[in-house]
Amino acid sequence: MYETILFPTDGSDHAATVAEHAFEAANTRSATLHVLSVVDDRAFLVLDDARVEQVRSDLKVTAREATDAAATRASEAGLEVETAIETGHPAECIVDYATENDVDLIVMGTSGDEYESNVVGSVSQRVVRTAPIPVTTVGPDV
Repeated sequence: MYETILFPTDGSDHAATVAEHAFEAANTRSATLHVLSVVDDRAFLVLDDARVEQVRSDLKVTAREATDAAATRASEAGLEVETAIETGHPAECIVDYATENDVDLIVMGTSGDEYESNVVGSVSQRVVRTAPIPVTTVGPDV
C-alpha cells in the first residue's frame, strides 16, 4: 500500500523524532523514503536585494545538511533513500513533490505553535488540508 514515503525535514530536533516514525513506516513496508527540505522563500520578502543571494545560499546549506543527516541515518537503518531540496512555500512544495513523485504517504512534524497556526497557518496544517494522499503528523510532545 505504501511504497514511497515522504519525510519533509527542516533539520530541527523535533524532525529527528519525526524521522524515527518515517523510518519505521518505510522499514515496515519496505518502502523507499524520500527526504525533502524546503528553502522557504518567504524569508526573502523582508530583505534588501543585496542580501537575498547570501541568505538563499545559507538556507540551501542548512537544507542540504538536514537532508544529508536524515538520509545517512535512513541508509544506516537499511532503507532505500532519495533526497531533494526545493525552494518555495513549504506546504506547496511538499504537496507538489509528493504528487510529482507518486508518494503514497507523508510523515511530518507539527510545531504545536498556536500563534503560528492561528495567524499564518502551519505548514503541516496546510499539507493535511491540500495533500491528495494520507499525511501522518507527529506532534512535539511525542
